[in-house]
Amino acid sequence: MRLFSILFALFVSLHSFGQSGSKSWKDINYAGDSMRYHQLDIYLPAIQKPTYPVVIYVYGSAWLSNSSKGADMGTIGKALLDAGFAVVTPNHRSSMDAKFPAPMNDIKAAIRFVRANAAQYHLNTAFVGISGSSSGGNMAAMAGTSRNTKMQKLGSTTVDIEGQVGPYKKFSSSVDAVVDWFGPTNMLVMDSCGGTNFIHNDANSPASLYIGGAIQENKEKCLLASPITYVDPTDPPFLIFHGDKDNVVPNCQSELLYEALQNAKVPSRFYLVPGGNHGPGVHVDNNIQMMVDFFTENAKVKRAM
Repeated sequence: MRLFSILFALFVSLHSFGQSGSKSWKDINYAGDSMRYHQLDIYLPAIQKPTYPVVIYVYGSAWLSNSSKGADMGTIGKALLDAGFAVVTPNHRSSMDAKFPAPMNDIKAAIRFVRANAAQYHLNTAFVGISGSSSGGNMAAMAGTSRNTKMQKLGSTTVDIEGQVGPYKKFSSSVDAVVDWFGPTNMLVMDSCGGTNFIHNDANSPASLYIGGAIQENKEKCLLASPITYVDPTDPPFLIFHGDKDNVVPNCQSELLYEALQNAKVPSRFYLVPGGNHGPGVHVDNNIQMMVDFFTENAKVKRAM
């Protein structure tokens, strides 16, 4: 566990920077309670407009943090603000607070909050994109592939993906486009599909802690926490980034998701970044600009519909 804690602290320290914009709201509780892990921030671009399309960004932490909502605002967040997107950064419960699907229920609740409170915060929810890195990439991809799913059954296991968090259950948790940065997508095969410095099958690995038991001993729940399980032709467009030197989440995870999306004829692109590790070398200007262009293109498509 100490290794994972050190990794998480390093990840956050490398990706937490200052941010710019015209207006922001901090520590808004999206669940109607007083818990820090149910807070989010909203940032608006410097350019003045009546409303802004939205991108929700989910931080990475190996599901070990419940309060890292500022991560990557100086890089990914700033680029989105500069391109005219409102940026929403939610906290969510960690694996120490509650097991899957509870953290995913939080992200769904944050999306519903955005749709329910769009007028108050100058948000144009005709387009709601989502992005995330590492465990946040997993959750962003889950929001995309499960956007039309309330309950999901696999074998003898059933999970409530939508959840009952917050007061806005009548609103949709659907998203319109996804950018997944090196997230786990089929956690059952992380050790068998590519080499990393981690033993994901270990009972104390981040994935095992997230689902509440060793992943190979809880295969159904492991797959229910994996975005690939939910892929179907109704999924929104995807853009996926992964470094070919990632020593935490093997790049085969993104390859498998991309293959599943392509087989389902979901508009999708995958970039295997030469020399990219788990964040470093992947969160770079060219790739961030590709993300911005992808969200911009899809927001235009939504406006034209």
